Amino acid sequence: MFQGFFARREAGCLGCSQGNDIGNHPAIQRKCVHIGVMAMQCSLQLNEFNNYASFRAITDLIKPQAVIASPCRGTAECDSNLLVLRPSNVCLNLEDLKCFEVVDRQFHHYGITFKNAIALQPSNPAYPPLSGSTVLMGAPKNGWMEINFLQPACKFCCHVTSSQQTILSAYDLHDNVLVRQSIPGPNLAGSDSPFPPNLQLKIEEANIARITFYSFDGQLTIDDLSFGF
Repeated sequence: MFQGFFARREAGCLGCSQGNDIGNHPAIQRKCVHIGVMAMQCSLQLNEFNNYASFRAITDLIKPQAVIASPCRGTAECDSNLLVLRPSNVCLNLEDLKCFEVVDRQFHHYGITFKNAIALQPSNPAYPPLSGSTVLMGAPKNGWMEINFLQPACKFCCHVTSSQQTILSAYDLHDNVLVRQSIPGPNLAGSDSPFPPNLQLKIEEANIARITFYSFDGQLTIDDLSFGF
């Protein structure tokens, strides 16, 4: 819009200089030059704005997106799936795990490993999955599970169902407690508990190296687990 306006003004000045002696007047010529300079400056500013808008549009497209992480079981398969740039947000796809499969390093290529965890498709309606049909259960030792990150994470989220009070603890690389969260009592489906099943536990804290769940020898399941670096 501004380019067209200044172009018309500049063309008018040139026209009057061609067919009218007034156009040869020094003051008129100086004004034409001034308008021409303004048009050039406006054009440069518009080009800079367009380039900046294009740059923003491109960078918006390459913002880190959440990655759905599927398990891998063979060394060759894991090596072929190694990520050059680790995603900032990862959601674990538990549905590809086999029922009663011991879960430890199936997701290590995404920077996470487990201790004392098995995949389970619960037949007990007191432990309903939040989504899909598969959850992680603390086993073979009841009421305990540990998660380790290959590099420090800064956020973690999951949904927990337990027959006892559950405490989530996050630790740094030096085993210092960063934060603790808890479900004060059992939250089984169909019970008279004031806490619903699949209660969300979410933490955002820098330098998370390890997370533990402890439910005092109760039965513990975890679903819809996600984390970020």
